[in-house]
Amino acid sequence: MKITALVHLVSVIYVVSVLLGMHEAVHGRLLSAKDKPSPKNAAATARWLVSQNSWGVLNTISGELGGAPFGNVVSFSDGEPGKGSGIPYFYLTTLDPTARNAGKDQRASLTISEHPIGTCGKVDPENPTCAKITLTGKLRYANGSPKEKEIAKKALFSKHPEMKYWPKGHNFQFFKLDIENIFLIDWFGGPKPLTVDQYLQAKLTEHAFNL
Repeated sequence: MKITALVHLVSVIYVVSVLLGMHEAVHGRLLSAKDKPSPKNAAATARWLVSQNSWGVLNTISGELGGAPFGNVVSFSDGEPGKGSGIPYFYLTTLDPTARNAGKDQRASLTISEHPIGTCGKVDPENPTCAKITLTGKLRYANGSPKEKEIAKKALFSKHPEMKYWPKGHNFQFFKLDIENIFLIDWFGGPKPLTVDQYLQAKLTEHAFNL
């Protein structure tokens, strides 16, 4: 009984520590406001948002809902820590509506907020100074080649190690978002003009910050 009680106590402590942020369940990055790129550098800001976040809302077209948009909270990664490519990768199963929707209509968008990073201060997530981005494109299987699948695997498992232990019988597959359009708000004045090429070619180095 004493051993059972001890195991239960350890489990409770672990859960509480996760809820209080004392245990890092996802391999993210610890940041401060000084790490945020200047609002004048839209490409760097966009890449920073995608690189530093670990989850967002992935929207697909639902045939089950008569073509209505369906938003789902999903984990993602654009690469191993410090090696982000800007391309979001996902680990999805057709037991979930998002992957099923993509199988019938690949149109999708991923929306990410700066707020979970912790660099927005006390402002509301909708405040323009708290950056947000929506990447729109096609949600496809990341299986164009063994190399592509390996890139997706390293990107996701390095940031979300729990994924390695998700049930094999659920047939999880690697997906990626082929970006076609970018909507970015990182300050007052409306969305920043930013092409996909500008976004993908941006380099997240120390020189990208505070320009």
